[in-house]
Amino acid sequence: MDITQFIVSRRERALLVGDYGLYRKQLSRRLLVVRKKLNHTSRGHKYTPRTPITAEDIGNNHEFVHLMLLAAERAWALAMHIKSTHAADVGTQAVTGSTKRHIISKFQKANIYATQLVALLQEQEKCGASIQSVQEARAYQQSLRGSIAFEKRSWERCLQSYSETRFLYTALAQTMEAGARQDDLFKDLLSATVDPSLRYAAYQLKLPRTMSIEAIVARYLPRESNAFVTEVLRSNPDLLQESGAAARKNTTGSADVPKTINWRSRTVNLEDASTAQALASLSAAEANLASFLATTQNIDRRAKAAAFDDVLLPSQDAVDATKTAIDELTAEGIPQGDPRMQSLQITRTAVNYNLVEWRVGRNRVLCGDQDGAVFEDETVKKPKKPRADDKSHSVQEESSGRKLNRLKERVVLYESTLQSLDSIKELPGVLADQTFMNELEVKRSYFSSLRCLAIARSHMLHGSKRNSLALLSRALDLSSQASSSSSLSKSGTEGTEGLLKLEVTPAQAGSLKDLLERSVLQYRALVELENLDSAASQNKQSFKARPMVERLNEYPPEGVDLTNLVTYPPKIQPIPVKPIFLDVAWNYIDYPGRPKKGASMATSEVGEAAASKPEPKKEAKKGWFGFGR
Repeated sequence: MDITQFIVSRRERALLVGDYGLYRKQLSRRLLVVRKKLNHTSRGHKYTPRTPITAEDIGNNHEFVHLMLLAAERAWALAMHIKSTHAADVGTQAVTGSTKRHIISKFQKANIYATQLVALLQEQEKCGASIQSVQEARAYQQSLRGSIAFEKRSWERCLQSYSETRFLYTALAQTMEAGARQDDLFKDLLSATVDPSLRYAAYQLKLPRTMSIEAIVARYLPRESNAFVTEVLRSNPDLLQESGAAARKNTTGSADVPKTINWRSRTVNLEDASTAQALASLSAAEANLASFLATTQNIDRRAKAAAFDDVLLPSQDAVDATKTAIDELTAEGIPQGDPRMQSLQITRTAVNYNLVEWRVGRNRVLCGDQDGAVFEDETVKKPKKPRADDKSHSVQEESSGRKLNRLKERVVLYESTLQSLDSIKELPGVLADQTFMNELEVKRSYFSSLRCLAIARSHMLHGSKRNSLALLSRALDLSSQASSSSSLSKSGTEGTEGLLKLEVTPAQAGSLKDLLERSVLQYRALVELENLDSAASQNKQSFKARPMVERLNEYPPEGVDLTNLVTYPPKIQPIPVKPIFLDVAWNYIDYPGRPKKGASMATSEVGEAAASKPEPKKEAKKGWFGFGR
């Protein structure tokens, strides 16, 4: 019947896009659809009682189970909506008066539907329900009863109900063959609702803060006259013993759960049980990772990096548990000078630094050999399909685009590492430790030089030798600072049991410096050759030909020189003009020393002839506009 899956999936989908009010509206619409589908509606009258659901109805159609769950969830959603709205409006003040009674009544209404469902599913012969379905319904009902006790501030009854809920869900997670998805479902349900309520109720009853959740469940689980708990213990008698053993280990201080934590030269006690359990899980995960890397040497770097996720998860759990413990003490009004608060602050710094170490170690594994200082071409995979001419495929060189993408990935990893190093400075007590700050600066210089080296290689692929030389020179300066520092000798080896973490050894810094020195010398020579080549080409261009305006009848095969179109500023120079035809104008030109006799005689004769010639008589106009009549 998948009761838990039905409830949790609907809650996740609704709360992902809205709040409890939206969830209630969705449930109301779905409830109306299911009632019409099952013909289970009020026949024409609003207050007409509906026909009660029987076990035979559930046996004929399992949708009746969903009908009861929808009704219970709608009442629960309304109670949570009122509670969340009041918390947002009022703040930290407690809900009292009619609002409190309204919330409790809605929780009780949801509990009535869940109790009816458990009673009907217990008639397994009629309804055909499995044992797992009955246990899921019982766990859901006890969670609602725990909510009622929580609102009524009946802390002991709250612990009893939530303890049974957690016990049943833990048993279901171990017995049901549903895979990792179902295990995550139960785990998320417990961590989101049940465990915080158990912690708060235990705090109200003034139970020791170091008492684990398993110890609380083993202490407050109702065993007498409880058929569900008895049935689970009959099928799995070691389930409660494992919880009790875990509780005894936690209280007696077993070797599996640490009692203290070291940070630099200080050792403090672990004040929070959840942090201690997370650190125990982290130690086990580190041992598993070390054995995995030792047994599998020739594996891909991405597979190695994926193995680091099993260590990062418990490390993040330890960070979250420590922050939760600090927030709880702050809410109680504990001052910062209290020894418990001081111990938690040191624990916070230690677990956060440990998390940063594992993140950086994962990034270094992804970068490749020598933290990405060596950049080798990857082999391109040959196609599996043979060629049509039965010839072998030729080995293809890696393209520049793929090389650039690999370099971009490395730059992103280096920037993530630098951001993680900067986040360490914000932890409590770090800025006051000058020696530790010097170590962080050395490590930052090392990874900054690797980042500059990766960017320089991308400029090499583009053919920009000058930019590459500038970046390589900057990387060499940073690596020189890292290799010459005395803080490297205090960094130790490559982490726990040879695992790659945040530590930088003198050998690693020295090899990077040698590589950068060779690269700087190489590209300095290349840039010098490029400068000489450009100077020679400029000398050739200094002997410029005639301007383009003087060579318009010539085609420039090497292209038009736009810097030599005209001569500017213009210079004074002779230019050709039109010739003078002296044979035509001979008689009309006076030259120095030549007599003007012939010319004057000719001129006088022409004048007399022109004067003696009579003028022609003009004809008179006739008629209008010169037209004759």
